[in-house]
Amino acid sequence: MGFFSRTKKDNLDKGLEKTKESVFKKLSRVVVGKSTVDDEVLDNLEEVLITSDVGVETTLKIIERIQKRIVKEKYIGTSELNAILKEEIAELLQENNSIDATEFVVPETINKVPYVIMVVGVNGVGKTTTIGKLAYQYKKAGKSVVIGAADTFRAAAIDQLEIWAQRVDVQLIKQKMGADPASVAFDTVQSAVKANADVVLIDTAGRLHNKINLMNELSKVKKVMQKIIPEAPHEVLLVLDGSTGQNAFEQAKQFTLATEVTALALTKLDGTAKGGVVIGISDQFRIPVRYIGVGEGMDDLLVFNRLEFVDSLFK
Repeated sequence: MGFFSRTKKDNLDKGLEKTKESVFKKLSRVVVGKSTVDDEVLDNLEEVLITSDVGVETTLKIIERIQKRIVKEKYIGTSELNAILKEEIAELLQENNSIDATEFVVPETINKVPYVIMVVGVNGVGKTTTIGKLAYQYKKAGKSVVIGAADTFRAAAIDQLEIWAQRVDVQLIKQKMGADPASVAFDTVQSAVKANADVVLIDTAGRLHNKINLMNELSKVKKVMQKIIPEAPHEVLLVLDGSTGQNAFEQAKQFTLATEVTALALTKLDGTAKGGVVIGISDQFRIPVRYIGVGEGMDDLLVFNRLEFVDSLFK
């Protein structure tokens, strides 16, 4: 493939090791004693994909695509199954607007205003860590960053962001616990404009117990930012814990109902065999996967590249 640097590709390969090992073990059982891909192989393949957290609907799409290949090509040997799976999943991800990026690039904005990213997701998914790592990557790319601690319902969230801001050496805008999140967002964007910053990362509260409250809160945060930058936020990034498998689907469903999500980040893929969830969520929600987390290190948040991802999964 050759898109990522060797280090990044090694990180990706290592991060997806558990998923890859699980999928390949299951796939080897599917084709044992078989020379061609027949109905029995496809039935077993369907089970493999579902149990790998790809999701039922996405699995059925993949099986249908392989069936069409069989009809078209007349004969497909089981030795070709991995390559065909790789091709079809890569194409499926491309259809879902997955972007083949390799670097942390900030899109140009009108009148060179700061690029505002509002980060959403439930508590415990790695939201704060993702914000810290994003700040680090953008800083490393030569961009100036301002972080807004608008999750004011948890003192720990503010403290964690402060640690990250100090570690990465970027500006943090915060208020006391219990402050109005919209007020923090307003102050953050205002400070970023004054400082002529490139990127603004706004943390938000991760509570799903009341969708109406969440919807109202996120709408309010958006509206106050738009008083300063009418197009803000330029991106709404939903962070999901990949290790939760099907639960991540439910979280994606709830947040996409509560606000307009424009990009996804899936974390903790290194500690799980549920990496297939990336494929299913991208397909079901038609939202581009922007980042994946494959480890604890600062460089272990990677820009998602579908070709590199599928290559690592079926290597």
